[in-house]
Amino acid sequence: MTDAAGSPRWTPHWAQLFDEVVTSGLCTGCSGCVVACPFDVLGYDDTEGVYKPFHLEEEAGPGGCVHGERGCTSCTRACPRFRTWESEIDTHLFERVRRPEEVDGISKDIILARASDDYVHELGQDGGLVSALLIWCLEHGYIDAALVSYLEGDGSTWKAVPGVARTREEVLAAAGSRYTYSVPPLAYDEAVAGGAEKLALVGMSCHSSVPPVMKVRKAGKPARRFALNVGLLCSKTFDDAIFPELFEARYGLRKQDMVKMNIKGVFQIWMRNGDYHEIPLKECHAWTREGCKACPDFAAEHADISTGGIGAFNDWTLTIVRTELGREILIKMLEDGSLIGRPGDDDPGAIALLRKLSVKSRKRWPATAVDGPGLLPPPVPAPVPAATA
Repeated sequence: MTDAAGSPRWTPHWAQLFDEVVTSGLCTGCSGCVVACPFDVLGYDDTEGVYKPFHLEEEAGPGGCVHGERGCTSCTRACPRFRTWESEIDTHLFERVRRPEEVDGISKDIILARASDDYVHELGQDGGLVSALLIWCLEHGYIDAALVSYLEGDGSTWKAVPGVARTREEVLAAAGSRYTYSVPPLAYDEAVAGGAEKLALVGMSCHSSVPPVMKVRKAGKPARRFALNVGLLCSKTFDDAIFPELFEARYGLRKQDMVKMNIKGVFQIWMRNGDYHEIPLKECHAWTREGCKACPDFAAEHADISTGGIGAFNDWTLTIVRTELGREILIKMLEDGSLIGRPGDDDPGAIALLRKLSVKSRKRWPATAVDGPGLLPPPVPAPVPAATA
């Protein structure tokens, strides 16, 4: 069957998504399908490290959906791991698919940036770029709300939860990294109920592929409301169980006494009493979240702007500019002094690490799935030995 334009009609629905993504190991738990479902029959299980969608109607079983059988395809249109997702998004955003050497995605510029506001810079993570960016975009009308992550309650549980930021104060309340999983797209309904029409999404690589795949596959109203897409470099997240089972059991570090964390080759933890601790990352691997184990995207390759605190400079953010919108915003912020920037080449080690970690992540993609996300650059030729006399 074809649509009015003569293209093959999109027919896959929940039954195919359940088999090909949810139960196959490809599901990252991004929640795109839940947000897009027009019948509200998909729920989200975040208990005991599950982080997966599930069908709420029991009569057809976990993999059945009467709405899908009647023609609803919203969930598969919104899934950034369903079938040829990578090449579809690349073509939509950049009008071409990536070349093998573009292992960290297609980009326009790579710079180092930091907030010029001292308070935002100090409160934010690795330069405070994301906080400064959201505040500026709210103040200049690019967005009217941002889907972000907060810590629940007073923060002492270190449980990351999705939420909406509409003001400078709410943006700053979300500043900082967690490294356990949160699902910012799930704050979509709250934002829309509050009257938001132009949304920014701040999420990890899996989340940042949701808006463009929704747009290219025409997944309904949510696709039209995403106005800015900020992606966070991410090699993995950890189950919440890492707090009692590793940090407290092995090191005596209680989560209610922690005030900040970061990853810089080791898991860094700052405590309320001023102590600082480093946990070897190899000790943390056992708590890697299941949804991260097959994810091929370290570099948030489909965001407007991708950011992360890798490299030699702890108070600067490595910033990858991918789209014209991302470039427009950053140029304006640099011009009016909201950001301080410097060339990415000032930290060649950061760019090398970006590409090394991107290669490592892409090697996770199963050989049994579609080929694209497994694309890797060709090996560097071995040096030819010098001729001897």
